[in-house]
Amino acid sequence: MSAYKFRDDLKQRTKLFAIRVVNVYRALPKTADAQIIGKQLLRSATSVAANYRAACRARSFAEYHSKLSIVIEETDESMFWLEILCETGIVKKELLQSLYAENEEILKSCPWPGGTQRK
Repeated sequence: MSAYKFRDDLKQRTKLFAIRVVNVYRALPKTADAQIIGKQLLRSATSVAANYRAACRARSFAEYHSKLSIVIEETDESMFWLEILCETGIVKKELLQSLYAENEEILKSCPWPGGTQRK
């Protein structure tokens, strides 16, 4: 796969991930704890997509490195909020399993600064 195809595929995956999280947020219970945790997930997941898109348009390696570092951090934070939703019983684990798996795959396939991928 070419670098351009990989970049475009990951850009699309991160966008679809963000959209799925928006839909999860909309379906959360309207309790205060669910809404607060949901908003944290919403912020981090949409940041993954926005910052990966920005990394693809970086004007320098330093800018690329900075944006990609944010992508990795926000992807890991999204994983944390998914875990909190499950482990507190707000959402059944089975309902978030595919979203959790996609988050993990995005994190694994995210190119680390310097051109390698995380294993």
